[in-house]
Amino acid sequence: MDANLNRCREGLRVIEDIFRFYFKDDMLRRRLRTIRHTLDTLNESALTAKFLAARDSVKDQGRHTDCFEMGRKDIGDIFYANMQRAKESLRVLEEFLKIEDRARVTAIKKARYGLYTIEKKAFLRWPALRDFR
Repeated sequence: MDANLNRCREGLRVIEDIFRFYFKDDMLRRRLRTIRHTLDTLNESALTAKFLAARDSVKDQGRHTDCFEMGRKDIGDIFYANMQRAKESLRVLEEFLKIEDRARVTAIKKARYGLYTIEKKAFLRWPALRDFR
């Protein structure tokens, strides 16, 4: 849960900065920021201590860089990779919250669907995002 929460927030921040600095699209940036701040509700909960206690970044098998992470050719590729990262992480959080904290499942699902909408709007608005992989 901790890894997916961090992964999602990091991916959202990268996308948010693409809209802030590259496209200068404040509307999409603000919508992403809202989703990112939705995740703060998880950080403020009793789960935070549980997440941190379970964190073992030294032994985490995913901490090393692999060839897929090094293959970014342009802004569209960075957008695509981070959008997938954020969506996948939200789905993992949604599933495991069904066990850990059912009250938060709806907010995470809403955030995931909000991200689908932002992805479509961005794809339609910015041609540079259409040429990925």
